[in-house]
Amino acid sequence: MPETAAAAWGRIDEHGTVFVRTAQGEREIGSWQAGPPTEGIAYYERRFEDLAAEVAVLEARAANADPKAVATAARKLRSVLPEAKVIGDLDDLHRRLGTVLEGTEQRLAARAQERAAAATAAADAKRLLVEEAQRLATSEEWRATGDRFRALVEQWKAIRGVDRKTDSELWEAFSSARREFDRRRRTHFAELEKSREAAAEVKRRLVAEAQKLTDSTEWVATARRFRDLMTEWKQAGRAARDADEQLWAAFKTAQDAFFARRSESLSARDSEMKANADAKEALLGEAEQIDPTKDLDGARKRLRSIHDRWEKIGKVPRESMGVLEDRLAAVERKVRDAGATARPVTTTEAPLVIRLRESVQKLEARLQRARTSGDEKLASETESALQTQREWLAQAEQSGS
Repeated sequence: MPETAAAAWGRIDEHGTVFVRTAQGEREIGSWQAGPPTEGIAYYERRFEDLAAEVAVLEARAANADPKAVATAARKLRSVLPEAKVIGDLDDLHRRLGTVLEGTEQRLAARAQERAAAATAAADAKRLLVEEAQRLATSEEWRATGDRFRALVEQWKAIRGVDRKTDSELWEAFSSARREFDRRRRTHFAELEKSREAAAEVKRRLVAEAQKLTDSTEWVATARRFRDLMTEWKQAGRAARDADEQLWAAFKTAQDAFFARRSESLSARDSEMKANADAKEALLGEAEQIDPTKDLDGARKRLRSIHDRWEKIGKVPRESMGVLEDRLAAVERKVRDAGATARPVTTTEAPLVIRLRESVQKLEARLQRARTSGDEKLASETESALQTQREWLAQAEQSGS
């Protein structure tokens, strides 16, 4: 056998047995019979260099590559060192791999801390979303709040890194708030739908009544009823938009039709009353020409004729009525006074009683005409004045003034 070949980290003895030296002592790694021992040493050293190159690769990757992957490779490589069939400084490779593993552990610990911090931040971000959702649960801004909840859900989905248990608990709190808002919103719109349907039902009734009133000729009473219907319409609240618009259109059509007819009628009545006023003006012209001092009987006869024609003429504008009546009353007094002068009458009645009785008679005639023409306002005003005049007359008669 050739003499023993030796290197710094191993040797081949005279039997061809190959040894490697480590801190634990020599370890047999194989047998060399293929050539000179120096070639065997070189062969095993080259194998060590291959192993060392793998360690160097891991050292280069340790700072940037996935620490888990590097650590796994380092552990696997270190596990083969005790059985590695190479000649070289295996203790140094073991140390270097230990350094690699220490570095990966530090990186993994830092990564774990970063993940924990990120998880805490993510959980805090979701807690803020939960707090906002809980505030929104009592909102009555239905559209805006619904939109905001949808945005919150999208924000929730974008937040990652929360542990499953915490995430589940937070999601349940968030969902509970959203469900509460949805429940309240459904209740609100259900009640709103009921109130809108109730409003629609009321308005349908009002439309039906308005359409029945369209052809009425009771102008005053019907106009008052339309005002009442409008008040009821406003108090009924809003129906659904389409239904509300359709019902309002129908109501307004009926209302406009009535008031258009009333306007035409009042216009015609105004024209008629103006003509009546002109006719009474003509009669007054005739009456004011009467001279009872010349022919008392003839004056009385002409005045009766004027009275008959006066009553047949009909209504005049309210603003003209008092003036016309007063002028006619002045003619009546002139004729009556002339008669009193021509045939003195013995009477115990005082002038005040006589004037009040004439006023009562005049108002009674006006009240009868107002009722006949259907002028409720004038009738009411005249009746009030008549009551006052009757009370004064009664007091004057009792006092014997």
